[in-house]
Amino acid sequence: MALVNLTADNFNDEVQKAPIAILDFWAPWCGPCKSFAPIFEKVAQAHPDIVFGKVNTEEEQALAGHFQIRSIPTVMIIKEGIVVFNQAGMLPEEALEDIISQVKDLDMDMVREEIAKEQANQENPQG
Repeated sequence: MALVNLTADNFNDEVQKAPIAILDFWAPWCGPCKSFAPIFEKVAQAHPDIVFGKVNTEEEQALAGHFQIRSIPTVMIIKEGIVVFNQAGMLPEEALEDIISQVKDLDMDMVREEIAKEQANQENPQG
């Protein structure tokens, strides 16, 4: 799948239909964002089964706010509707490839179970 420019209008359609979506939150004035863009694009070409979405934080402030983006670039990975990776800063190509491998291997039933446990602990704190 090619790179997709994500907006508030197409975000849900593009991200929800994808088993894995990798998001690059960036801005046109950001030097590290410009340096990361070719890496993101190269890795996107190697993984046609994944949605690679770019979110321009200047134009899509509501999306950036929703995901609490505090610095850019920020890479976020959503698998089956759950954010499983969120890191500010540039990633080298090898690191991004490694993270993608880990996300592909991630057992989402286990992740959902952990989320449920965490929510239960918050609702019924011990002590």
